[in-house]
Amino acid sequence: MVGTNWPGVDPEWSRTIEVRSTSAVDAPGTNRHWHLLDNGAQLARRGLVSKGTLLCVHGNPTWSYLWRTLLAAGSDAAHPWRVIAVDQLDMGYSERTGTFRRLTDRINDLGDLTDELGLEGPVVTVGHDWGGVISLGWALAHQDQLAGVVLTNTAVHQPSNSEIPPALRLALHPAVHGWGTTTSDAFLRVTHSLAKPTLSPDVRKAYMAPYRGARRRAGVGNFVADIPVDASHPSYAALGGVAEGLRGLKVPALMLWGPRDPIFSDRYLKDLIGRLPHAKVHRFEGAGHLVAEDRDIATPVFQWLADGNAGDGDPPNTETTINDDGKQRDASELAGFRPLWDLLTEQSSGSAGGDTAVAEMAPDGTVSRSLSWQQLERNVLDLAAGLRETGVESGSRVSLMVPPGVDLTVALYACLRLGAVVVVADAGLGTRGLSRAVKGATPDFIIGIDKALAAASVLGWPGRRISVRDLPPARRRALRVETSLAALARQGSGRGSETTTHVSDPALPAAVLFTSGSTGPAKGVVYTHQQLSAMRDTVAETFGIRPGARLVAGFAPFALLGPALGAVSVTPAMDVTAPRTLTARALADAAAAIDATVVFASPAALRNVLATRDGLNGAGQKALARVELLLSAGAPVPEPLLAEAQRLLPRASLHTPYGMTEALPVTDIGLEQIQAADADRTAGTVRGAGNGVCVGTPVHGARIAVVPLKEDGTAPSSRLVTEAGVTGEIVVNAAHVKEAYDRLWLTQEASADIPSWHRTGDVGHFDAAGRLWVEGRLAHVVTAPGGVVTPVGAEQAIERLDGVRMAAIAGVGPAGTQAVVAVVETVPPARKAGPAAPELAGRVREAARKAGVDVSAVLVVPTQPTDIRHNAKIDRARLSRWATRVLAGGRPGKP
Repeated sequence: MVGTNWPGVDPEWSRTIEVRSTSAVDAPGTNRHWHLLDNGAQLARRGLVSKGTLLCVHGNPTWSYLWRTLLAAGSDAAHPWRVIAVDQLDMGYSERTGTFRRLTDRINDLGDLTDELGLEGPVVTVGHDWGGVISLGWALAHQDQLAGVVLTNTAVHQPSNSEIPPALRLALHPAVHGWGTTTSDAFLRVTHSLAKPTLSPDVRKAYMAPYRGARRRAGVGNFVADIPVDASHPSYAALGGVAEGLRGLKVPALMLWGPRDPIFSDRYLKDLIGRLPHAKVHRFEGAGHLVAEDRDIATPVFQWLADGNAGDGDPPNTETTINDDGKQRDASELAGFRPLWDLLTEQSSGSAGGDTAVAEMAPDGTVSRSLSWQQLERNVLDLAAGLRETGVESGSRVSLMVPPGVDLTVALYACLRLGAVVVVADAGLGTRGLSRAVKGATPDFIIGIDKALAAASVLGWPGRRISVRDLPPARRRALRVETSLAALARQGSGRGSETTTHVSDPALPAAVLFTSGSTGPAKGVVYTHQQLSAMRDTVAETFGIRPGARLVAGFAPFALLGPALGAVSVTPAMDVTAPRTLTARALADAAAAIDATVVFASPAALRNVLATRDGLNGAGQKALARVELLLSAGAPVPEPLLAEAQRLLPRASLHTPYGMTEALPVTDIGLEQIQAADADRTAGTVRGAGNGVCVGTPVHGARIAVVPLKEDGTAPSSRLVTEAGVTGEIVVNAAHVKEAYDRLWLTQEASADIPSWHRTGDVGHFDAAGRLWVEGRLAHVVTAPGGVVTPVGAEQAIERLDGVRMAAIAGVGPAGTQAVVAVVETVPPARKAGPAAPELAGRVREAARKAGVDVSAVLVVPTQPTDIRHNAKIDRARLSRWATRVLAGGRPGKP
């Protein structure tokens, strides 16, 4: 045993073992001394029977200390696993051999060690950095013992057409290598600095301890020197053997990844997923190279093991489809499937074939471009043929960075027909959010306008680049653009009939759509072809939208869904990434252009339309008067706003569907039903009416329920309730609910822990009439001393006050004893943020009290921090942090 004054390590785990080496770099009969952290003896002493062994292999320049949380978790009686964390030879506290050990030698060394230990299955390997490659090499050589593999930030393949990461290039440079990795401790310090948050001094000291002195750092330098930069490197073949061997490895796999890694970026994760497509994957947003330090990896590893992922490793049954939730679907569930483009094709071949299908509006109110149904179908097929010839195939990820309109519609349906997975992350996420989303999705191709392709170059987005239009040669080279949609359409012209126009498996992924990012980093939501088609059918049945309908889409998803509904679609002249830029004139011009029957506009867009209605002329008023249906979603729509909209669109039935990116839509309610619900709230004649926004009843084919909240503001049970007056997390079951969160296995597990139901993260309750009332987000529930406080009911009461535009309820202080703070945006806006004037504070407190909430403090802000996409969802978590600072006497600044 060596010194064990290491934070988080039980001294009982530390041991050394002498191992007979069979490595070619050692003389026959050579014994090597290894240091391990091993909880096996501890389990036996406690009388605990191990369920198997986790064989953990560190990378460079860490050591077995990296895996201390796994050792602690595996020592728990709730899930006893033997955890063996090795110090590789020349590393940590193992022997300094004085030899240069290459990848093949290290894989062989690990086999020598496990032979000496008499290790038997089931074994799950766990690896990081180069330890990931070595652990996989051992796994491939010991498949009779292998039960699963766990990988954290590692790589098994370096593409021949790309350079190794800059940090490794620098470490390998002759002028830097010896000094940076061995003579000095620079390589260690730089690696440790990658931890987010920063390592504590005692943990950093523990990581440095085995490497004091240049002699003890020789292995660090040798590890770096063994990185195969090209095919001439001695370890290139060994690395290639591991990489290719993974394609046949059928055991369960888990990948836990830190995307903020300057060494192993998401492109290496994408490569691993391609080799182990059945793996569960979770990207910890904000974590980096030392993901085991940045985040709790022990909980997901043991959750994964407890879910039965260390079994016999049989390959999936090929007669069924298994999605990321582990659900199986048989052929009967896919019967009657009609692909998303089914009605588009029908319209093109029918009597409406020559009529307009999709149009774009110019700022001057005229139609700038349009396609008939026949032209749209032909353009889709021509582009699909061209895309196929350039390499887009089934499963390819294609990021579409094109504004709603003709080009986006054609590109979307062309990709879907090829079986490609479209990635839709709009500019409304902001530069940072959009970049994070695109890098996380790792598209194979990016189709974009100039601005998007320039961003791709500056921000390093992955994917081969295709421009929308033909570019001048110099611009094309500068943006590294290979071709254009126009060129591909010309290339595929006349060969569209050769293109795949059916879906071989409707359960295959079709799209990754990103959430708004209003409650944390935007999440990619995976939809299958079947689920997208179910969304189309739900919208059609719920709102009565039939082929021939004419749709003005002020929200990108509905612009894309229009052709699938057989509806003529037009996008008004506006910045679709900023809904509040839609004016009444632009809406009327678009409606007049197609004689619109349906309008979709977000609440923020509606507000601006009403604010600019004085700019309407007689023709515009007549065009809007012919609209039969208005849909507005994305955030709660106040009844007064809808009532004003009704006067602008007098013939329209006004509906505000409730839903989210993961399930759009979930419920529906019309203006008359909203008014009836408000009357019931005021009269108190219907039990449960009130405290929130009434969002109505389930849409066609959907079921909803709530999981009751506990006093701590959580909803951990799986008990589903539909009785009136019980507040809980809203859950939904429907054919159009998302398949999974993209590369967010833990998030998906939490959202789908009730079989066949999706946890929405919203809280609400039913009233006695069966209507759902939304009370806010689960993450925004305040746990005050008197009980749980949900925000929306009090916010609505405050927003009814004169001089208040938007209100938010936030909690300040420790959970269970939080003070309730009201933050209001006034009309006119406050000059600066801070405590509210006494008169306003008094009115706000009284309004909240009548809604059943005691407000401790009232603050004002010039503008509420809202999401970019909807301009309506308030970031209450951000307000809570800001209010905490203000009430503690800090400078208010900007929330």
